[in-house]
Amino acid sequence: MPALTTVSAYAALATSALAAAVLAQPVPAPAAAAAAAAGPGADRPAVVEVRTIGHSVEGRPIRAWRLGEPGRRRIVLVSTMHGNEPHTRRILETLRDGRPVRGVDLWVLPTYNPDGLARGTRRNAHGVDLNRNFPHLWKDLDGSYESGPRPASEPETRAMMSFLEEVQPRRVVSFHQPLHGVDTDTKDPGFARRLARALRLPRAALDCGGLCHGTMTMWFNHRFRGSALTVEYGSRPSRHRMAVQAPRQLLGVLGAHRAGRD
Repeated sequence: MPALTTVSAYAALATSALAAAVLAQPVPAPAAAAAAAAGPGADRPAVVEVRTIGHSVEGRPIRAWRLGEPGRRRIVLVSTMHGNEPHTRRILETLRDGRPVRGVDLWVLPTYNPDGLARGTRRNAHGVDLNRNFPHLWKDLDGSYESGPRPASEPETRAMMSFLEEVQPRRVVSFHQPLHGVDTDTKDPGFARRLARALRLPRAALDCGGLCHGTMTMWFNHRFRGSALTVEYGSRPSRHRMAVQAPRQLLGVLGAHRAGRD
């Protein structure tokens, strides 16, 4: 089992390698738009519901896709909170675009910060780090970790807060890059250890270099009965790992599976 490590250099998140890898999301083709209008399962059999939970500063939709079996254990997966961390969204897109999921009530948000993704920047279009903008232990921060003029000042933050308050998941997993580890200094360290083992990532105590103020997971853990944690992949995980290995590993540790044969 990987040894426990402590990561305190959170500034490494804003690496030039990640920023260079970001591509703006393409505009859907008319055929794809027509299929989406026909219903959530028209072109994605795993999807049982699609919800636009809000819009970004520049008006891009923030979409949550519901997979699996409503009424089962409810899980929320979030990616691309920072626009220069684009690779992990492939995990959530693969889950969304594949065969139906069984055994869990699963919501996936592949792109939480669409403006940052389009710009290739960590922060949103207001220049705010969304993972420093949540109300719990909010602090006025500047620079790469600009926390905004006040707690929950950003439309993306308010959209996520409202969504989580409505959905009330048992677990939230927030995917980031590039620190390469699963945070075990969290509300449910046992699940964090199981997740690290399943994803083949080291266990870590992600202390943000002393800048853990106003994060989504801290806010959720303080406010709700469920637990939230952070998963960090490296700066350039392979496409195979993101699109093939990680989705399968993730379903396994969540007690879920695909319909049919894998």
